[in-house]
Amino acid sequence: MERRSLLASILIHAAALLLAAVIVAPIFWLFVMSISPAADLVARPLRWWPGTMDFSRYATLLSTIPNSAGANFVASLVNSILVAGMATVAAVVLAVPAGWAVSRTPSVGWSLSLVIATYMLPPVALAVPLYMALAAFGLLNSVFGLALVYLTILAPFTTWLMKSGFDGIPREIEQAAMMDGASLLATLRIITLPLAMPIVATAALFAFLLGWDEFFYALLFTSDQRARTLTVAIADLAGGRVSDYGLIATAGVLAALPPVLVGLIMQRALISGLTSGGVKG
Repeated sequence: MERRSLLASILIHAAALLLAAVIVAPIFWLFVMSISPAADLVARPLRWWPGTMDFSRYATLLSTIPNSAGANFVASLVNSILVAGMATVAAVVLAVPAGWAVSRTPSVGWSLSLVIATYMLPPVALAVPLYMALAAFGLLNSVFGLALVYLTILAPFTTWLMKSGFDGIPREIEQAAMMDGASLLATLRIITLPLAMPIVATAALFAFLLGWDEFFYALLFTSDQRARTLTVAIADLAGGRVSDYGLIATAGVLAALPPVLVGLIMQRALISGLTSGGVKG
C-alpha cells in the first residue's frame, strides 16, 4: 500500500511539473526573446539564452517622449486598463441583481438562455449595428464607447456565472433572514452577497481577461491613440514589412503584467470569500 501511495505521489508530482512546464515555457521564451539582441533571434542554430542581455526595449516601450513608440504603447496600455476596468465593473454591477433574479425566478430563465444564445453569432455579424449605434451617439474612437461595446459581451457571461453561483445558495437562508425582519436589500447585502463573493470575484476576473484580450471590436471602433487598446498596438508593431520580434515579445511581456496582478488580487478575494462566506450556526 505504501509503495502504491509513493508511486501515485510521484506520478502526481510529475504530471504537475509537466503541466507547469507546458504553461510556463512559452512565457519564459517570450521573456528570453525580449532581452535577446536582434542577432541572437535570427542566429542559426537558435540560441536558447542570449550572450548579453538587452533590456533597452523595455525602456523604449515605457518611454513617455511625445510621439514615440513608448508614448503610443503607454497610451494604449492605459486605454486597455480603462476599457476593461469600466466594462468589468459595469458587467458585475448588472450581473449581481440580474443573476439573483433569474436564479430565484426560474420561470424567466429562458431570457438568460436567449441572451447567451447571442454568443453563437460571430462578432462580425454584430459589427455593423454596433458601429451605427456608436456613430449615432458620437462614441466612435472613444474609451467609453468601446467599454459599452465590451459590456454587451461581458454582461451575459457574468450574469450566467452569477446565476450559477446563486443557485448554490439555499433560499431557506434568505427566507429565514426575512422572517426575522430583514428587508430584501438587507438580506442580499448581509447574507447572500458574502456567500456569493467567490463567484463574484471569479466573474470579475474572467470579465476583465475577456475585455483585456479583445481585439476585433477594438480594431474596428478605434482609429488613433485616444482609444486604441493594447492588442491593436501590439498588432501594429507586427504589421510592418520588417518586424522587430524582440520588441513584440517585450510588448507581450508588459501586456501580461496587468492581468497577472488582477489575478493575484482576485485570488485573495476568492480566498476571502470562501473563508468569510460560510454559514455560521
